[in-house]
Amino acid sequence: MKELFIASLLAALSASTASAQVPSIMGIWLVESGKAHVQIAPCADPGRGPVCGTIVALINPKGADGKPVEPAIANDFRNPDTNLRDRKVIGQVMSYDFKKASEPNTFEGGTIYSAETGKSFKANISLQADGTLRLRGYIGTPMFGETQIWTRVR
Repeated sequence: MKELFIASLLAALSASTASAQVPSIMGIWLVESGKAHVQIAPCADPGRGPVCGTIVALINPKGADGKPVEPAIANDFRNPDTNLRDRKVIGQVMSYDFKKASEPNTFEGGTIYSAETGKSFKANISLQADGTLRLRGYIGTPMFGETQIWTRVR
């Protein structure tokens, strides 16, 4: 009987701890286009900010000729820097230099690179109440930008 009480107490404590956890921006996200998974995690180089996004998976990538390629060999052929066009897309850090905002799970003034277009933008990211990630990419000011909603993979 005593063991049953202790087991019940431990289960209740672990359930209350799990429910008390604050949702986090950290995790793996499906980008709005459905073409990639990006892992948001602490930056490997702290000088790049508190969070960075790394491409960890590609979904049905195509090469420069428009033909399907294996995700592991897909390269950054749209990059404006010709020296970077041969680098692999998977493993690429594509968002960095964010600063923590006053709201929890909100980061501002970072940079995001789109391998789909070969362009870089300033960006703000924030975790939404519904569990999605809102990314606002812009040039100049956020007012003149585009918003994407990413969904959590895990």
